[in-house]
Amino acid sequence: MNKSLPILDQSFESTLRKHQIELKRKEIKILQVNIGKLCNLACLHCHVEAGPKRTENMVRETADRILDLLRKEPQIHTVDITGGAPEMNENFRYFVSEIRKMGKEVIDRCNLTVFFEPGQEDTIQFLADQKVKVVASLPCYLSDNVDKQRGKGTFVKSIDALQQMNDLGYGKPGTGLELDLVYNPVGEHLPPGQAKLQEDYKVYLKDNFNIEFNQLYTITNMPIKRYAHMLEREGKMVEYMQLLINAFNPRAAEAVMCTELISISYDGQIYDCDFNQMLEIPLNWKDRTVFNIESFSSLEEDIAFDNHCFGCTAGAGSSCAGAIL
Repeated sequence: MNKSLPILDQSFESTLRKHQIELKRKEIKILQVNIGKLCNLACLHCHVEAGPKRTENMVRETADRILDLLRKEPQIHTVDITGGAPEMNENFRYFVSEIRKMGKEVIDRCNLTVFFEPGQEDTIQFLADQKVKVVASLPCYLSDNVDKQRGKGTFVKSIDALQQMNDLGYGKPGTGLELDLVYNPVGEHLPPGQAKLQEDYKVYLKDNFNIEFNQLYTITNMPIKRYAHMLEREGKMVEYMQLLINAFNPRAAEAVMCTELISISYDGQIYDCDFNQMLEIPLNWKDRTVFNIESFSSLEEDIAFDNHCFGCTAGAGSSCAGAIL
């Protein structure tokens, strides 16, 4: 049980039973890998609690074991690499290159400002050469909101990075270089409609900065880690949890990402999702690592749920690919 959450009148699992929803793991198609908590930013909403002082980073031995397992899993079509700032891991380029040799899609969860760090000058070119799909954080198209959530000066750097990516073909039709953006609410509310907000982003960024991108993902802020600490300091945790519960959507619950995805931490531990990973809720409440399994396909069907899961099932739902519905 996530002890940072308040005791609720109803649990997530009892809510599933009430709606006669049974969720089990299906065939795993997406592998999400957090290769480290080191980051050049320390954003207010970060559920990883990543930052410049974090030392947890995936070593080559763990990366190689994941690669060995992946070669046996043709049904896993996508490897979603996240952090921290994943590009800051010394094994990032090796890991990406080896996965691309298998013909699998690679997603880089990027904060955009990392490209201005020492040693990252050619990272955009590397991503383009490897045809890596970039999913970039831009929690608003207005500078004040971005800097409030992510730190002073991040908006200007983010715009510069997006323009550089556009120059290489990212976000442009027919290039095969996909650039998606991620919106997180600044306040304690659910994201607005994804389609309408995407259009707003596209118009504003094109008119003001001549920036193009493919899709916008709207993601609900999860009540865990750094965001949970902020809610607790401001006395808004109970109110926010009630908002998520009241907005529970059975259709969104039936399509949550953890039925086709597993998440691996920097040290090789396996979890049902990135959020469970940060709360250290192990897969099916058991110890599973890339070093003590023979294949990803052998993992149990049961999924470990807790009350933070209301965040994925509120309103239009939320996943690493944006709104579910």
